[in-house]
Amino acid sequence: MPKKRSGGGLSPTQQAAKFLGVSVLAGAVLAGIALPAFGALGLAVKGSVESFDELPANLKTPPLSQRTTILDAEGGQIATVYSRDRTVVDLKNITPYMQKAIVAIEDSRFYVHGAIDLKGVLRALNKNVQSSGVSQGASTLTQQYVKNVFVEEAGDDPTKVAQATQQTIGRKIKELKYAIQVEEELGKKKILENYLNITFFGQQAYGVEAASQRYFSTHAKDLTLPQAALLAGIVQSPSRYDPVNDEAEAIKRRNTVLKRMAEVGDISEAEAATAQRAPLGLKVTQPKNGCITAVQGASFFCKYVERVFLSDPVFGKTKEERAKVWNQGGLTIRTTLEPQSQKSVQDSLKDHVYKSDKVAAAATLVEPGTGKILGMGQSKPYGYGKNETEYNYSVNASMGGSNYGFPTGSTFKPFVAAAALEEGRPANQSYSAPYQMSYPASVQTCSSKPWTNQGNDTLENESESEKGPYQLKKAMELSVNTYFVQMLADIGMCPVVKMTDKLGVVQGNGDKVPEVPSSMTLGSTGLSPLTMATAYAAFASRGMYCTPIAIESITQIVGGTKKSLEVPKSTCSRAMSEKTADTINTLLSGVTDSGTGKQAGLSGRDNAGKTGTTDSRKNAWFVGYTPNLAGAVWVGSATQKVEMTDITIGGVYHGQVYGGDTPGPIWRDAMTGALEGKEAPDFNLVNIPNPPAAKNPGNGNGNGNNDGDGNNNGGTGGDNDDGFIGGLLTNGATNGGNNDGGGAGTFFQGQTNGNGNGGRRG
Repeated sequence: MPKKRSGGGLSPTQQAAKFLGVSVLAGAVLAGIALPAFGALGLAVKGSVESFDELPANLKTPPLSQRTTILDAEGGQIATVYSRDRTVVDLKNITPYMQKAIVAIEDSRFYVHGAIDLKGVLRALNKNVQSSGVSQGASTLTQQYVKNVFVEEAGDDPTKVAQATQQTIGRKIKELKYAIQVEEELGKKKILENYLNITFFGQQAYGVEAASQRYFSTHAKDLTLPQAALLAGIVQSPSRYDPVNDEAEAIKRRNTVLKRMAEVGDISEAEAATAQRAPLGLKVTQPKNGCITAVQGASFFCKYVERVFLSDPVFGKTKEERAKVWNQGGLTIRTTLEPQSQKSVQDSLKDHVYKSDKVAAAATLVEPGTGKILGMGQSKPYGYGKNETEYNYSVNASMGGSNYGFPTGSTFKPFVAAAALEEGRPANQSYSAPYQMSYPASVQTCSSKPWTNQGNDTLENESESEKGPYQLKKAMELSVNTYFVQMLADIGMCPVVKMTDKLGVVQGNGDKVPEVPSSMTLGSTGLSPLTMATAYAAFASRGMYCTPIAIESITQIVGGTKKSLEVPKSTCSRAMSEKTADTINTLLSGVTDSGTGKQAGLSGRDNAGKTGTTDSRKNAWFVGYTPNLAGAVWVGSATQKVEMTDITIGGVYHGQVYGGDTPGPIWRDAMTGALEGKEAPDFNLVNIPNPPAAKNPGNGNGNGNNDGDGNNNGGTGGDNDDGFIGGLLTNGATNGGNNDGGGAGTFFQGQTNGNGNGGRRG
């Protein structure tokens, strides 16, 4: 027990009376009689304990909180997390030296007395009278165990901890009653085992196994005599006898324990003398608590796992219930994180983006068909210092990510194409796609009220050389903005909304993507890399979308019993037909073969993907996949204040950052390493025929002098009525104007939040 200071200005006589009162009360408890008011001793017992009989009959022993271990998919340790660093062990796995040492120094008569040691009370009384203070306590090991149960139950609540340890007659009576119950129900060996597992040994170590690891990097069953004596001595005052910070005091205390062990006959005088001469011999293992200690840059994934546990109803109906289970610990959580994929992600990020750069990068890899998260990392490490962050840029705000996610640029366009294909548009659909045009005057939404043009904002393609007509394959390869806005005006926004709903596409704050043309085509709305990776994984799995999962299984040890917990399962559903998915795969294969994502293309296996760069180049993306792995990479500023022009990233200078030249190579290297040694299945590619020739191509087949000045009848669209948009743009060209499509300039509008050209070519 910790040494107690004399307090309250009590005289030695009053101190003696107080201890005498406790001993008398102990006798009263044992006799099972009502407690009188010991007024003559100045002890208002009734004021401290209104009725002994009103105390609950049974001590409620909470499960001991223990460390939780988080593992990767192959069983390797990612991190340990705990509110109490404790590993509960059986008495047989605690060396006899430790058992004898703790009994000798804390309660040498443990095996011969009951719950209360009256002889010990009288001895303490005599000792304290002689010292004119309270220099020795009289609590038995059983009573100490009961007090530790109260402390454990209090958790980290300072008020409850104070109540559990306050020096009052009332608490002492309560402790005595429960000690009697514990002695009757558990027996001496179990009490000793429980005590050694619950007590605090300093340096964040609870229980003898954690203490053995902390101070000597060994197991409790392998402690030597000097080591066991040192740990036994710490218990009385972990701060005073801390061997890490005061070696001399710790050795002095250890030798006191050894001397006491010899006095009670546990060891010989010679053994004690030899052990007392031994050096301290510390081999300290530093505390490694929390996701900040995770290996292979998996700290953000580790925190994601914690967030899943604390938010998913499968682990408890309420937030409080889930938190209680998490804090109790004793969990072994096997996750989906694949070591090879995680290492590849981190290596690629380190190679291409420095943590000190003005911008950051985040990457997430997901397995198509299962939703398993195989890799997750970012360039700025987890932490609270310079060039560190606690925000996980790969996930939504509710899971520890940024408030809104990051605008995705043209990586949103495949969703529009998939929606159009599901609506029956041909894979060789052609639109006039001028270099510059206005957003639509009106576009149908999922409600009865259409979106209307109120600002007459315009959009343009990345280069003036990009002017149609284009068919879908070429428009996807070049990421032609005007093409996809025309496609949206053709099919309306509701099909795109339905498609993104099926693909789990929501903003970083959890809201649906707004029904605005710039959001619905050019990716001006913020999304997370995990959202994008799982959505694109549906293309890879031929149209089956699977919700992301991070946890494979969980076991928990409670009271020495191991049990399995239910874990969240991925829910897979069909988002589009196989034909649509196969067509998207064919289209996006062209992006990595010869389009804007050529720098990201993989060698030796089928792959597909899409680039994205947003207004002012504040965000750059590459999202891509093979049939068996999908991944998303974002590069940008979390504050959205850095324009990636005239900038050095990862030691490489960029006049202008594109989705293909910065996130693209990160994706390529991460995927290459993750897939090394794994099978290389093929896509089910489809044949996309060339569109029929235009009836009247005009000058230069629609690409000549079609500047919207009325000089070319038919303009960029010729007389080929390529559906709804083609006809409107043909008529517009005869009216002149400044927008490569003449009158079409009155038909389109940009986004109202200022990101009208959200999807640049990349």
